[in-house]
Amino acid sequence: MGVSGTGKTTVGELLAADLGVPYAEADAFHSPANVAKMASGTPLDDEDRWPWLDAIGAWAAERGGRGGVVSCSALKRVYRDRLRAAAPGLVFVHLHGTREVISARQSAREGHFMPSSLIDSQFATLEALEADEVGVLVDVAPGPESVAREAAAALRKL
Repeated sequence: MGVSGTGKTTVGELLAADLGVPYAEADAFHSPANVAKMASGTPLDDEDRWPWLDAIGAWAAERGGRGGVVSCSALKRVYRDRLRAAAPGLVFVHLHGTREVISARQSAREGHFMPSSLIDSQFATLEALEADEVGVLVDVAPGPESVAREAAAALRKL
């Protein structure tokens, strides 16, 4: 989980490989209407997100007992609660970084529908993991390989 530009896809793929489980990209669960809305520079609202979160939750529930990694922004507690309702054993890896680091990475991305102009709305929406949520917090500054190793090590300790 984390704002756009934290490396969720790259780290997610590396983490899944390290753990030996399947990987899914949450962006693949978006409807064409959601993609068009974001591509136009308009942030999604909660009504746009519910079917998307339900589809991600269904994928995670299907992986129950076998494991899997899915990258998903999951910016609000209510979104994570909805995902956990579908897949109660879900554990979150919160990728975080400074606005400067994230903005630089977001600006360098090519061919992604999420414009860097929406980064402020992502940071404004972000609610950090709370004490009662199972998960780990990992700083993205060291780069994807280090972040994935740190996340895998932290998950193995849970």
